[in-house]
Amino acid sequence: MTENRHKALGLSDEDVLKMYETMLEARKIDERMWLLNRAGKIPFVISCQGQEAAQVGAAMALDVDKDYVLPYYRDLGVVLTFGMTARDLMLSAFAKAEDPNSGGRQMPGHFGQKKNRIVTGSSPVTTQVPHAVGIALAGKMDGKDLVTFTTFGEGSSNQGDFHEGANFAGVHKLPVIFMCENNKYAISIPVERQLACENVSDRAIGYGMPGVTVDGNDPLAVYEAVKEAAERGRKGEGPSLIETVSYRLTPHSSDDDDRAYRSREEVEEAKKKDSIFTFAAYLKEVGVLTEEVEQEINERITKLVNEATEYAEHAPYANPEDALKHVYAE
Repeated sequence: MTENRHKALGLSDEDVLKMYETMLEARKIDERMWLLNRAGKIPFVISCQGQEAAQVGAAMALDVDKDYVLPYYRDLGVVLTFGMTARDLMLSAFAKAEDPNSGGRQMPGHFGQKKNRIVTGSSPVTTQVPHAVGIALAGKMDGKDLVTFTTFGEGSSNQGDFHEGANFAGVHKLPVIFMCENNKYAISIPVERQLACENVSDRAIGYGMPGVTVDGNDPLAVYEAVKEAAERGRKGEGPSLIETVSYRLTPHSSDDDDRAYRSREEVEEAKKKDSIFTFAAYLKEVGVLTEEVEQEINERITKLVNEATEYAEHAPYANPEDALKHVYAE
């Protein structure tokens, strides 16, 4: 019998089933978006496939009622955990008026939803990092018990925004969790051509914070690391840098052909560690996921994704004059 790791972390059987279901929902929404894109119905997809375990494991370690998340464009698992719905995400993909992120103005993946404390990002990568630091500073000044959580790819960890944000957070001991989702490729550039150090987490020492590298295909390992970082932040012990190592299973986006820079064999090999299957296997080994429960979850998610697609496809577009909304003072 496999050791029951989730119980040791204080997670119930219901918690880990929810974790699995959210990971699977992110995957199924993403897969549906690719089909819609290839059918010419939506313009663009930027994928979370291969990174769901890190996203959901991390987000479940936070307090969805008081913490702020500043996700990067792949973070379907994070935003679903924080309260976005399949319908919200589909409305964004179809760029409809009801899109909660921007009313259909922005590209997909620019998540923002005030009621769920999901802070919007922008297209230049890593700009969310200094924003997360600013919110943490404001929270500290107001005496609020909050942690900010921001994610970025390993390519983004080479941008000035990351270094400035990390330095400021370290100096002021701010409750920020920096989570680098290392998926091995910055568009077409492999990680060994991006970093001179072995791990992104090696950079933490320069900013006076702890840094840890964990298996991004293991949601329980990520949960544990983020939980610890959140506790440090709440106690006033400052920021943390977490690197989750996984693999991007899709091309960079629907506009990219990844055959130009990586072999099919490499991608197929990576699929053997796909967290959707490895985590399901763990849950089956500890007797939490039965065939019956698995079928039930699959049917529920399929229905959800079908309904979200149907709703979003038939929802109205914004009025042309709405393009001027929120641009100038009303």
